[in-house]
Amino acid sequence: MSSSIDDAPLLSAPTWETLSQSHADFHAETSPYYDDVIHEIHDRIKSRSSIGKSDIGALLFWKRLRADTRWVRELMNMPDDNVRDHTQKAVAAVNDEVLAVPEAAAAGRSELSYLPGFNSGDALASALLFAAAPHRMAVYDRRAQEGLEKLGLSLSSAPGRYGRYMELVESIRSSASFYGSSWSARDVDVALFWLGGRTN
Repeated sequence: MSSSIDDAPLLSAPTWETLSQSHADFHAETSPYYDDVIHEIHDRIKSRSSIGKSDIGALLFWKRLRADTRWVRELMNMPDDNVRDHTQKAVAAVNDEVLAVPEAAAAGRSELSYLPGFNSGDALASALLFAAAPHRMAVYDRRAQEGLEKLGLSLSSAPGRYGRYMELVESIRSSASFYGSSWSARDVDVALFWLGGRTN
């Protein structure tokens, strides 16, 4: 396949093969029912256009994060209507088709920063945004970060990381297309997650 320098993929052919194999390994080793929680939460978000405390609790469970933390207590002490006020704006942002995916991701992440526990770190925030727009967003976590590094891609922890992460996800999706595969943002994040968890 010929390509000019301008439209060359982000990933070289060997790097793409590494990520593609990681994607296949993830699906071979992971239950197809693992994302059932996400599908159920997405349906609730779609019907209410916001994310409530019970949804956040279910996403904590899905991400296997600890719930015995100060920020969880602070969040639980907030009225659910206040939580929904902030998450409604985030849900609208990530589903705004006028915005490019990285811009929508950055806008959605910014709206979540007003909630306890969401002013730093992107793991749980990305899960909320993914549940709100699974057709556009991807999940970020430490293992995805390590997966990027194994591919030779840099992503700093400076503010705005989730928007920059989604830029990389979109570029990787373009690489997948270049090599003849149609990947969603979720395909990218599970491949990065699996690659980041490898010990070799």
